[in-house]
Amino acid sequence: MGTAGGGGGAGALRLPGLHGYAVEFSPYWPGRVACAAAQYYGIAGCGTLVVLEQNETGIVLLRSFDWNDGLFDVTWSENNEHVLITSSGDGSLQIWDAAKAKGPLQVYKEHTQEAYSVDWSQTRGEQLVVSGSWDQTAKLWDPAVGKSLCTFKGHEGVIYSTIWSPHIPGCFASASGDQTLRIWDVKAPGVKLVIPAHQAEILSCDWCKYDENLLVTGAVDCSLKGWDLRNIRQPVFVLLGHTYAIRRVKFSPFHATLLASCSYDFTVRFWDFSKPNPLLETVEHHTEFTCGLDLSLHNRGQCAAVHSGSRREQELQSAAEGSLLCRGSNTVSFVIPTGKDIIKIMQDGFSQIYWHIFIGLISFFSLALLFLLPFALVLVPHNIFCEYIL
Repeated sequence: MGTAGGGGGAGALRLPGLHGYAVEFSPYWPGRVACAAAQYYGIAGCGTLVVLEQNETGIVLLRSFDWNDGLFDVTWSENNEHVLITSSGDGSLQIWDAAKAKGPLQVYKEHTQEAYSVDWSQTRGEQLVVSGSWDQTAKLWDPAVGKSLCTFKGHEGVIYSTIWSPHIPGCFASASGDQTLRIWDVKAPGVKLVIPAHQAEILSCDWCKYDENLLVTGAVDCSLKGWDLRNIRQPVFVLLGHTYAIRRVKFSPFHATLLASCSYDFTVRFWDFSKPNPLLETVEHHTEFTCGLDLSLHNRGQCAAVHSGSRREQELQSAAEGSLLCRGSNTVSFVIPTGKDIIKIMQDGFSQIYWHIFIGLISFFSLALLFLLPFALVLVPHNIFCEYIL
């Protein structure tokens, strides 16, 4: 199904026909990751969940599962090392068991548009999952129950990211195309806090692992902003350097002030917001939109990244090797290249939705033109062309 390469500090697995959207390290197995992918940039076709592992020889494909629509996000169970949940373009969530060859175990279908984000609660005493959708709602799930427990409404745009607080039980954040970051409590009926975080669509958010009041957002305006929930009038930090929309941001599980981000500018960047010059390293080994990013909970400085398209051949370098975040460690980068290169970089202000629509329309009209041209040549009178020539 794919080819793997490894050795040194980096590796790659190539799966033809797929575009990677999300990647997440296993909380149980060092070096093991899950990746959610889709065909045709998620506009049409199927999706695939792949489970990968790094060993001495490189990156190994342990298991793959297919779904009838694109997969946009993935999260590992917090109480079973083999169980994962994915979110899909058909609005459904799928539960998979990586120890079994077939699946899914269960399917939850309630969102009316693409389910773009899913996250499993990390706090003890609860086994809850939250999903975010382009239908502008977030839903709360118990994997043991066949339907959602609650639906959270309030966003006025598509929801790109939903993530649980690692500190406060029952509390999660959501980031949306309506330019707001919102904080929710599953025990309360409405939104707890609304933060007008950017003047552009917000594509990602994450909680600091060492401060229950600190979150970071990444947006189409190319900036990262830190927010203290006790005082939301101004961000506590602003990080600039990306040249196109920021697709994913993650706080380090080992350092309170370090974080990583990936962008449609093809780069992964590492930051320390406590320093006067916060940008630690820019990694430019990707050749397409970098959509997925995660940092290992087991190996200090180990990073996984995945992108949505590709070149025919690609050699990976050690991501951020020598930076403060990754010094003395091996950094793994999982890349899913395929298909033709996208003609040009996403322009400023384009959200993921508009880019997908743009690519879809170009493909549709190109195919329609190729299909109709022979009929047009037959039906048009030949004397018209002759008179024009004469």
